[in-house]
Amino acid sequence: MLIDIGVNLMHRSFNADREQVIEAAEAAGVSPLIITGTSEESSREALDYAEKYAAGRPGKLYATAGVHPHNVKNCGPGTIAVLRSLAERGAGTRRSAGPVAVGECGLDYNRDFSPRPVQRKWFEEQIALAGELELPLFLHERDAFEDFAAILEGNRRVISKMAVHCFTGTAEELEKYLELDCYIGITGWICDERRGRHMGELVKKIPPDRLMIETDAPFLIPRDIPRSGGRNEPKRLPHIAAVTARHLGKTPELLAEETFANSRRFFGI
Repeated sequence: MLIDIGVNLMHRSFNADREQVIEAAEAAGVSPLIITGTSEESSREALDYAEKYAAGRPGKLYATAGVHPHNVKNCGPGTIAVLRSLAERGAGTRRSAGPVAVGECGLDYNRDFSPRPVQRKWFEEQIALAGELELPLFLHERDAFEDFAAILEGNRRVISKMAVHCFTGTAEELEKYLELDCYIGITGWICDERRGRHMGELVKKIPPDRLMIETDAPFLIPRDIPRSGGRNEPKRLPHIAAVTARHLGKTPELLAEETFANSRRFFGI
């Protein structure tokens, strides 16, 4: 079995067939799924859906709660209280559906949908919340490595665990993340013969106990498979695992075993 650690399952592209997507993933050997929260609203929706689904099929869906750097321009005085209240919902049941991490949070200087000082403020606010709740951090970074790494390093003492989601960076960036004891999430970017060529070598530098895999569905569909409808789905994860395993000189079965154990340990599921 494989765990997809990053699925944007509440995205509108899944509105018509969300349950079928979950079932197709499980049929492909992908279960559970971690639903990514990216705003106050989507975090609440993700947890609501995971809890509702868990009522009949426990252990199949989990959720994170956080605000993506694109969306922090909408944060206000009540944002942290909202995220804290979501975490408290799951605390009494050993977080049966979540939130299992704070995030997706971080910095994105590529698009600058939120002003950079605002991004940095709310990134640190969410780090503090994760420390308070003793939850891991699910992290996003794009074209902001220096500020991102500096903030993580400055807050290292309060962070229990952290995963750099959808890593596509350089060898130097990977080295720094590993120095900070980060887990690393690999997506279908590794299947991209244009932009992801370097990932085949970099993945070899990730210790086996720090590697996790994800689709980031509905985004980042692997370029080397037929693009039916153009939407990525969790059922594509075995393909990403097979490509990653090939670069590592491992069997897909061994990689699945290792990443499954890493994901369970990281999220506490």
